[in-house]
Parts: sequence; C-alpha cells; structure tokens
Amino acid sequence: MTSTNCPRCGGRLARDNDSGRCAPCQAAERDRLSAPPVVPESFWEHEPVRQALASRHLGRVIRAYRYHPYHGRNPLPQSVVAGWLGITQAQLSRVENGPALVHLDRLAHWAALLKIPPARLWFALPGEPTPTVFSGARVEEGGSTNRRQFHALAALAGIQAGGGLDLLTAGAEPPPNLGMEQVRYAASLVDQLRSADAAVGADALCDITMQIHRRLSTWAEHAGYSRSVGEALQSALAHLAIQAAWLAIDADRRPEARPYLNEAIARARVADDARVEVRALACMSLLLREDRPGEALHCAEAASRAAAGWATPRLTTLLHLRSAHAYAVLRDTFGFEREMTRARRAFDGGSHEDDLPFISFVTEQEVTAITGLSYLALDRPDRAAACFRAITASAPDAYRRNRVYSTAQLARASIRQGDVAGAARAATAVLPALRQVRSGRTIRVLAEVRSGLNAHRAVPEARQFFDMCDESRA
Repeated sequence: MTSTNCPRCGGRLARDNDSGRCAPCQAAERDRLSAPPVVPESFWEHEPVRQALASRHLGRVIRAYRYHPYHGRNPLPQSVVAGWLGITQAQLSRVENGPALVHLDRLAHWAALLKIPPARLWFALPGEPTPTVFSGARVEEGGSTNRRQFHALAALAGIQAGGGLDLLTAGAEPPPNLGMEQVRYAASLVDQLRSADAAVGADALCDITMQIHRRLSTWAEHAGYSRSVGEALQSALAHLAIQAAWLAIDADRRPEARPYLNEAIARARVADDARVEVRALACMSLLLREDRPGEALHCAEAASRAAAGWATPRLTTLLHLRSAHAYAVLRDTFGFEREMTRARRAFDGGSHEDDLPFISFVTEQEVTAITGLSYLALDRPDRAAACFRAITASAPDAYRRNRVYSTAQLARASIRQGDVAGAARAATAVLPALRQVRSGRTIRVLAEVRSGLNAHRAVPEARQFFDMCDESRA
C-alpha cells in the first residue's frame, strides 16, 4: 500500500484528496464521534500497539490506538476518545502519561469499549477466562487442563511441593480448616520462589506467584484456624506478598508492586511480626527510590527503627544501602557517603546465625552494585563503571540474575562515559544471558543502551551488538 491509498480500505485516493481517507471511509468515520470503530485484527499487530500492550499500561495502549494509521493521517483527538471512555480530555491525558492503571473494573470496561481482543490483554474481561502469562505463554485458568498446566509451570519455576499444588489450581476448594501444615507449605513456596528468582529472573515467575498469592489469600478468607495458626498464616502471606512485589519490580511492572507491599505491612502488623514489616519497608524503599526518593528514604529509616535492637549486620547493611541510594537520587552526596560508610562497616560484621533467609543476596557484589547505581544517580559514570566492571570481573555468586543486571548497568555507565566500544561489549554479553534470565528491569536498561548506541553503528563493537540483537529477534 502506498501513500496514495486509503489506509482503512486500501482503495485508491484521488489526486486532490488531502484528507488521507476515501469518500466512503470518510462517511463511515462520521459515526466515530459516538463510539469506537470496529477495527480489523491486523490493527492490533501494529508495532506501537503491540509494544504498548506488552508494557501492560492501558494509557499507552490508548495513545497507540489514537495514533494508528488506520484512523488517517491525523490521530484521533483526545477529546473524542475521552468521550467514549466517559472522562474528560485532561483526565485522558493523565491516563496516557501517568502511571499504569491498576483498577481492574476500569481496565476491563475500557478494553471492552475499544474492542481489544481478550487474548492480547494481561487481565480478564468479564465472562472471559483469566489469563496467566508465564514465559511468554498464555494459560487459561479453570478445569483439569489448568491443573496440568499449573503443575507443569510450577515445575519449570522450580516449585517442588508435591500434591499440595492441587490446592492452588483455580477449581480447587480451599480446605475448611487450616493448621500449621498448610502454613509450613505456604512458607516453603516462598523459599522456592526466592531460589528460582535468583536463577531465572522475575519474568518467568511473576504471574505464577501472583496466582499462588490469590489462592492462598482465599484460604485465609474462607477457612477456619486457631489464633496461633492465624498469626503464622498472616506472616507467611505477608512474605508471599513481598515476594510478589519484588518480582513485579524486577519484571518492570512497578505499579503492580505497591498494593502487595501495603498488604504485607498490614498483615505483619496484625501478626505483630516486626521482621516481616522490616522486610516490606525495605522493599518499599527499593520500589520508590527512583520516583519518590524522599519517601524511599523515610521507608528505609522506618525499617531501621523497627529493627533496632535485633538487626543482624547483613540486615543493617541492607537498610543503609537503601538509604544511601535514596540520598544519591536526591543528589545528597554527603548523605550518600555517610550511609555507604555505615553499610560497609556493618557488612564487615559478617553473616550471623539469625540472618533472615531473604537477606542472603546481600553479598560483596550487591554492596558494589548499589554503590555503582548510586554513582550513576550522582552523574559519576566513571566511578559507576568501575564498580560494575569489578562485579563482572569477580567470581560468579549464586545470584545470576543480579550479575546480568550489573552487566547491563556497566553498558549503561560506559555509554554515559562516552566509551562506545565498552558499552557495546557489555551489552553484547548480556544478550545470551537474557535467554535464561528474564528480567524486565534488565531489558529496560538494555533498551536505553541500544538507543545510545544507535548513532554509533559504524563502530565494530556496536555493529556486532546490533547484529546479535537482530539474530535474537529472528
């Protein structure tokens, strides 16, 4: 099709037609002011629309919808689409440019209005099966097929909890009464998800973890249990919510993380479990440090106060690292250096028998990585690159996902330094690892590096990177 064809029906346009539409399509388009048009299936294959759907951000989907060539040379006005959705033009602008919507009723209503095919959505429309995305495959809930699929996906995730998984499938009835056996089962799932995450990254685990969380929360709502079991169950569900939140962060689905952390803090307080509350506050600080560094700093400080008197050296290290990075984003060099000094002093205290299981990732490489990220926030790419280069040169530890992320950050720091060849080499090293370790955060960093390298395709290392990208896509 050429520029002299109607983008809607493919018909030839007259030479004096400057509207971008043939006369029949212009007539049909007059009805668009009252309702969205019926679009062909190929409409949703347009690359900007596909990317917007992949981002799980309905505002971006709406913007890509408005700018689709199907509507002619000019995009649909915000005022028109806002009228379809029952909001104002200013509200639609905030939806398109603000954080992703998380209210399921609004997501479903607007998706149905725009006639987005259910199979392309990351949530269920009313009357449609609930989609669960795992390793790029879509799995429908319900029935015996779901039970087999759930077991297969759980095995891929590294979850080996035996017949108890039957309780987690969509059609299973929650047990009428809960005991410590079920609580221990829930805790074992959290441990296994944590181990799998360190090896394969969040993209392969996020949705299945959220599904497990929904099922176990249903247990707590409908089953009976004693007070002691109830407190232990609240703590276990809080740990699971924190795990789901962390996976949403690493999968670059940050708007989905905060409700889980809010829930975790509430459950921890119901159970009077300060250790779980500290973990949730530390994760909240991580979530907020880029967009709300002041609030992230408050969360880290609140966690430190809650942990006073019992925090081990490794936990103390983590909380000072959270504060240090927040200070760096706030461009407070003195605060950053003070907190990093405290973090390294605490880290020198070594591991402790009372260390909580989740704290095991606080290694020398993690301390160095946070130092590098902080130097990037302080516009010191030279020192950041030195930190990330030290990580890639050191012996690998058990956290392969973190190492891949640090290598991507080395490419990012190098491109900011002006070291094009070094950035391209680091970015090229990340590509094979992303086939096994899928992390949305890492992919986002790599996309930034790719954009920075785009003007340097003549450099041999950059050319090799782009060639490898093309091979991966193929």
